[in-house]
Amino acid sequence: MLSVIFDSFPAFSADAPKAVVLLCDAAAGETFAALDKASAGAVSRAVALKGFKGEAGQSVVLPAPAEGLSQIVLAGVTPKGAAVDAVAVENAAGRAVLLLDGVESAVLAVAEGLEQFAPQAALGARLASYDFDLYRTKKPNSRPVLKTLHVTVSDAAAAQTRWAALDAVSQGVILTRNLVSEPPNVLYPQTFTQRIEELRKLGLTVEVLDEKAMTELGFGALLGVAQGSVHKPRTVIVRHDGGGSEAPLAFIGKGVTFDSGGISIKPAAGMDEMKTDMGGAATVIGLMSALARRKAPVNAIGVVGLVENMVSGGAQRPGDIVRAYDGQTIEVLNTDAEGRLVLADVLSYTRTRFSPKLMVNLATLTGAIVVSLGYENAGLFSNSDALAKGLAEAGAQVGEGLWRMPMGEAYNRELNSDIADMKNIGGRPGSAILAAEFLKRFVGDTDWAHLDIAGTAWKTKASAIAPKGATGFGVRLLDCFVKAHEASA
Repeated sequence: MLSVIFDSFPAFSADAPKAVVLLCDAAAGETFAALDKASAGAVSRAVALKGFKGEAGQSVVLPAPAEGLSQIVLAGVTPKGAAVDAVAVENAAGRAVLLLDGVESAVLAVAEGLEQFAPQAALGARLASYDFDLYRTKKPNSRPVLKTLHVTVSDAAAAQTRWAALDAVSQGVILTRNLVSEPPNVLYPQTFTQRIEELRKLGLTVEVLDEKAMTELGFGALLGVAQGSVHKPRTVIVRHDGGGSEAPLAFIGKGVTFDSGGISIKPAAGMDEMKTDMGGAATVIGLMSALARRKAPVNAIGVVGLVENMVSGGAQRPGDIVRAYDGQTIEVLNTDAEGRLVLADVLSYTRTRFSPKLMVNLATLTGAIVVSLGYENAGLFSNSDALAKGLAEAGAQVGEGLWRMPMGEAYNRELNSDIADMKNIGGRPGSAILAAEFLKRFVGDTDWAHLDIAGTAWKTKASAIAPKGATGFGVRLLDCFVKAHEASA
């Protein structure tokens, strides 16, 4: 993880690292002038040659521009037709640090009018520099990798104070990315549980329900999904108690550590990515880590249902009927519609046991949401306009988009079964909505939202602040959402 240090020394003094990144808007400012002077005018000449105007996506790279300067990177910040905000600065810093070549330490400076965003620039740089290299015995190249970033500001102490909360959330995002990236022979319900239990050192309370406990409680839907695997299921409850006697905010995650589809088996192509079907649970755990690290003054509960959906002689069959925790019966017509079965028990259990103020569940639930929204927005479904609005606003603030989808009784009727209370699938039309309607049957009157993150938790193309693979989508969004509740409490 990239180390971030806020320094008040001049960015280009003799004791500073020799690689420099400068984030610029249209106004060059004194920092630009100082860098131009240190490079004997090379910066201004390059800017004129490249037509650099400080716009988002623009960059200028100068290798060895002058004695004592190994590299200079200028990165534009200003979005076309919009004002500079935190997301723009994060993205610019993320792009810029990836242009550094073969340095272990660098200076990151921001133009004078952007200094308020220096902590966000550090966040973008850290998230962009993430690399899951745990299983590489040989690195792609032998050149040094950026390890330390000195962010220069006029008031280092103030910037460090503001950085503390972003530092916490960045570690939550990285934890989520690591969990999603792990191979399924390493991360399965028992080992995932062990990773969560390690978070007790942050002050979180962790409670584990094993297969016996869930059988006694009546988790028939979740256990039906798990019955084909040698890896036994777990439900893990993580509590952060920072809000006195207030009802908690509850966050629930689907944790299918590998999804073969069961007897309704998936196609072979792309099945390797089904290790990511625990992305919702990973996001919940990353969020709880962030709340604990920044000592959030709120009560929050994270509940994750951890299972593996496999094919075996003991696997669940299409046509089986299971009884959920709240007593409702479900006709299982497709064993690959398993995530909603896991969430059914966990949602109703969380509602009954903890009486939360609200519940937000996250799941890589349907391919249909990807067809609908692509890879840029997650699907948002809710029974509460206020909750949906709060989540969407939080997502916009951090650049994690949500798009609210319709719900309604006409959709819900499609789930009625002839021989049970409901079936776990309807028709193909509107199937992401039908999945949400299924979940809604288990939340009662509690304010609830479902985030279908199937298109955003894992990407095949890098973004400004995330490499290919696990994105950690949702941690920052939900942390921002929680902060809004802290402010209004």
